[in-house]
Formats: sequence, C-alpha cells, structure tokens
Amino acid sequence: MQRETHVMEKIKLARRQFEECSALFVALGDVTRQKIVCDLVEAGDDGINVAQLTGKSLLSRPAISYHLKVLKNCGILEPVKQGTQIFYRIRLREHFVIVKRLMQTLDEIFTEEDA
Repeated sequence: MQRETHVMEKIKLARRQFEECSALFVALGDVTRQKIVCDLVEAGDDGINVAQLTGKSLLSRPAISYHLKVLKNCGILEPVKQGTQIFYRIRLREHFVIVKRLMQTLDEIFTEEDA
C-alpha cells in the first residue's frame, strides 16, 4: 500500500513536470522548428538573423518569423539586437535540466513498477 502511494506521488510529480515541459515539447515537436534549432546551434554564439534563416530554407520570411516567435515564447531563443538587425541564439541548456528531471521521475516510476 505504501509503495502504491509512493508511485502515485511520483505520477503527480511527473504530471507537473510534463506541464513544465509542454511548451518546449510543442515548440520542438515541429520539423521546421527542429531544423531552425539545428541552424541556430550551427550558428553558435554569433547567432543568426531572419534573412539568413530564410536563405537556409524554402520558407518565407514571415513563416520563419512565426517559427522563431514560437521558439522565443518557450524561452529557448535569445534575441540579440545588433544595429538594426536581431540575431537569435539558442539557449537550451537550462531546459535540459527540466527535461532530465522529468525523465528521472519517469524512470523511477517504471523501476518501482517493475520491482
């Protein structure tokens, strides 16, 4: 009985952690945004602007801007203004901590259920 209660508490924790990660999962669940993230990673600390991203894809500038907005809203982009242009840099590391905690919680749940 105590083990069931412990598992139920872990499941509640996992639900909260999933909620914390949901915006990130939605943002990264799109193939176009996955490509943009890879382009941003490739650009490194210098970042990349909308015109450069548009040149790397078949999408229009407004479409790229929309996808950047989604990524920015979930907190994984850092816009840096240089003159009249905005360059975007990827900031995923702090999100990895949240996702790792979720994965650890799920692993603990499955490990206890298997025991």
